[in-house]
Amino acid sequence: MKKINTNIIAFSVAVLLTANSCNTLKRTSDQNKGIIVGTAGGGVIGGVIGNSVGGKNSTALGAIFGAVVGGVAGGIIGNKMDRQAEKIKTEIPGAKVQRVGEGIDVTFDENNPDGSKAGVYFMTNKYNITSNSELALNKLQKIFAEYPETDILIEGHTDDVGSDKDNMKLSQRRANAVGSYLKSAGISSSRLIIKYYGEAQPKVENTTAENRALNRRVQFVITANQKMKDDAKKESVKN
Repeated sequence: MKKINTNIIAFSVAVLLTANSCNTLKRTSDQNKGIIVGTAGGGVIGGVIGNSVGGKNSTALGAIFGAVVGGVAGGIIGNKMDRQAEKIKTEIPGAKVQRVGEGIDVTFDENNPDGSKAGVYFMTNKYNITSNSELALNKLQKIFAEYPETDILIEGHTDDVGSDKDNMKLSQRRANAVGSYLKSAGISSSRLIIKYYGEAQPKVENTTAENRALNRRVQFVITANQKMKDDAKKESVKN
């Protein structure tokens, strides 16, 4: 059995919603990004978005496509995501925030520009939520509470250091720890789905220490719930 030899495990949060097309990513208006639908083939869309979400085999990507709304309603949802993304940027220093289609990609890793540890970190082979981790999760919880009309998928992932079996257990425990913390902080369990994949879904090849740090992550896939979708469709008809 290989021994995990890293000192600190970085925590990566990817907060994402529906993405529609390659052209969607190039628009300067994020609300307009949600309006363009079906202008590129599924394979092309998957390749482009997959690089941001977690690789071509990403189950997170599948969850995103499964929640596609598109059209004017998608633009309305995208506008709400704009506001949420700005709030995350403002309130969580060190977060790397990227708007993707109708969604948001947020990553915490060890390479913060200011040298801070302003994210969620797990010690080697540990899964307990540290006091430093609580700071970021508390801020995320408040933002999730402010935007309640979403479903949240939490996925646990590791790098390839250690056995497959140990990594699967570790990813499960870390994802469960994050989910339990959010529930204890007030997020309804009905909004949360927790999954774990060990080292099976790397974002990048596990060829360097920097790459492995990117693969040690927990991803949040946040999709509009049915109420948000229905409201957006009603509003699109009025407009």
